Amino acid sequence: MKFILPILLFFVVLLISSCNEKEEKEPIFLENQMNLIGKGDTLASMRVLKITNKEDSLLLRQESEDVSFSDVDSSLYYFSKRLVATVRDSINLGVGIAAPQVGILKNIICVQRFDKKNEPFEIYYNPTITQYTKKTQPCKEGCLSIPGRSDTLEIRAYAILLEYENITGEHKYEMVEDFTAVIFQHEIDHLKGILYTDYLHEKAHAEGRKH
Repeated sequence: MKFILPILLFFVVLLISSCNEKEEKEPIFLENQMNLIGKGDTLASMRVLKITNKEDSLLLRQESEDVSFSDVDSSLYYFSKRLVATVRDSINLGVGIAAPQVGILKNIICVQRFDKKNEPFEIYYNPTITQYTKKTQPCKEGCLSIPGRSDTLEIRAYAILLEYENITGEHKYEMVEDFTAVIFQHEIDHLKGILYTDYLHEKAHAEGRKH
């Protein structure tokens, strides 16, 4: 009997600890991020960060973090709807947007699927590109965070193999081609703190070294 009681107490402590861990699970978004997200309803657009603003520019250069689907709550659905509302706002009228562009450093993007019926806007969580075709395509790009400018890049892959999670955390694979593939490459760059103009600077430096 004297050995049974300590064992029972051990399992009770484990059970209590487990319950406390569940109650104290980490929120998806930090407090300052929740303040940004909660400033409007799901149909309201968020402010898009611009490189013309020093503080915005510093934030746009930071790398984002993955969404943890073990901690999913209603805030993820709420933010996703606000991100769609932002890119579709008549002030912006973009074809894609990344969470860092509205001040949320999470690996979330919204892309207009020109390769699907009705060209819907769709949300992707923790997207990565695992394969690029050697074939590239010249494409004119602009950016909601770089106002009043557009440039033609020649380095974007024609097709990509995309990996991501959907809203339920299910892992997905998809081959994407043509202009839609360019949008994915552009938006996933934002998650790494990269702007499309960086490639223009790299090209200019490379050409400068040749002369």
